[in-house]
Amino acid sequence: MFPNVLPRLLCTTALLTALTGCALGAFISPTTPLERAVGGTYEGVGVGGTGRVPYRLVLSVQEREGKASGVMTNLESRKAYAVSGKFQRVENGGAIDVGLFEEGNKYRGTLRGEIVGTKFSGVLRTVLLGRELLGYNVTLEKQTGEAAPASAPVPLAPVTPVPTVP
Repeated sequence: MFPNVLPRLLCTTALLTALTGCALGAFISPTTPLERAVGGTYEGVGVGGTGRVPYRLVLSVQEREGKASGVMTNLESRKAYAVSGKFQRVENGGAIDVGLFEEGNKYRGTLRGEIVGTKFSGVLRTVLLGRELLGYNVTLEKQTGEAAPASAPVPLAPVTPVPTVP
């Protein structure tokens, strides 16, 4: 009368286990210490044929897969480029070799360099008509937290009330 009860019960148990988030390897960290140390926001300048250009790089790396991705922004023109390519561990830092893409699919340049500590140093080459033309030596510093604005008011000491004499 109940010949299919056991297989249905096992399927239901397996499905319930999968849906509640129980998984093998649940204690594997999603990011490595190197990924956390290297990933983040970098700001600085590129110096090349057109002068000094300010840049911001928001970088994420995957050490196990050897991938780097993020966004490179020219802070002068406000143009943003998706970056995608290779990441390789180098001693306590890493090296990236990524392409820059505008609007997701228009190849606009390459960025190659190394991250040592909190500094990124490399070369940005812009691409026009399929050829690398202008090169910029890029030096960026990792941004760590928010800095207080220069015009922030200084808190004053509490004022004690002065009694008035009638």
